[in-house]
Amino acid sequence: MATLGIPNETHTGETRVALTPDAVKRLERVGVKVVIESGAGEAAGFDDASYAGAAIATDADEVWSACDIVAMVGAPGPDRILQMKRGAILIGMLNPLRNDELVSACVQAGVTALSYELVPRTSRAQSVDVLSAMSSLAGYKAVLLGASHLSRQLPMMMTAAGTIRASTVFVIGAGVAGLQAIATAKRLGAVVQAYDLRPAVKEQVESLGARFVEFQIEKKEGAGGYAAAQSESEQEQQRRQMHAVIAGADLVITTAAVPGRPAPKLIDDGMVRAMARGSVIVDLAAETGGNCTLTSPGRIITEHGVTIIGLTGLPATIPFHASQMLSRILTTLLSLLVDKKGNLALNFEDEVVAGMTATHDGEIVSPRVREALGRSPQTAGAPGASR
Repeated sequence: MATLGIPNETHTGETRVALTPDAVKRLERVGVKVVIESGAGEAAGFDDASYAGAAIATDADEVWSACDIVAMVGAPGPDRILQMKRGAILIGMLNPLRNDELVSACVQAGVTALSYELVPRTSRAQSVDVLSAMSSLAGYKAVLLGASHLSRQLPMMMTAAGTIRASTVFVIGAGVAGLQAIATAKRLGAVVQAYDLRPAVKEQVESLGARFVEFQIEKKEGAGGYAAAQSESEQEQQRRQMHAVIAGADLVITTAAVPGRPAPKLIDDGMVRAMARGSVIVDLAAETGGNCTLTSPGRIITEHGVTIIGLTGLPATIPFHASQMLSRILTTLLSLLVDKKGNLALNFEDEVVAGMTATHDGEIVSPRVREALGRSPQTAGAPGASR
């Protein structure tokens, strides 16, 4: 029987937990024993007593040193990874494309690292797509944050004092976060416009009741359904045409990101100056530098009378439901990692398992990770070498 360890999260402000109590019994039925570090679920609303059937560890070493699988929300420190058993599995949002220290520790410890950032963009992998699930929550929360800082209200309202017009919300990027932001803003009564480089999303935007803004620039779509990176001249052309739309918006929500690269700069100082005082920008790309040149990651600032929200980790502000999503995804993933008797059974022929694996048996086996970290190509025949 494999043991799954759920330790306390280590990052400041992280309130989510990788496994919720309702999953313990289900995992036990498939032969997976759960060990929870005391207090791991408290910030998400789950105390130790709610994890009926799980072993409660009062010492973190009981999780890191003894468990066959350790699952977290974020990435642990290298010291914890070096405590793990050789051949153990680490699961989480490990950021392997930019976390050389973590990847090196996994290689040294002989730990198999499965990172949610590496989930393939395929239909079969949707059930373990943590990034999409968390992006949906971020898009929802972005609208609530923007509305709470806006000097206006979102819906039109007819009162004895006259009619108050609806606020205009402009969403840049119509991926998962953007579409959820559009839907939320519409539910709150705003007039919503949206823009994306990919023409294929126009129908999705309009189906939510928003107007799709089109600019006279080349439309690009990259691998996996993401927008492709633009050259500096293309970004400048886009900024010029976007200026008027942003100037007329009360709330702007930006979501544009390219995996493994800094966020494209779409809103400059001049655009912010053109916005009415009391307007708001919520920059969901703040963690990778921000789509606005004035964004201060992790902070809420005011420039030229405009509030710019660059807070990161928004899903952690909705920890109960975010944890439920993470737990369902983890239990689905575990069904691919253990056999019917509960023993570890990694199958690198499975596109989901292969795609998510960053390190295995003392090697970096993900070509994406090797390239991002500047390592030499993987040798032929090694696990994951053909991915």
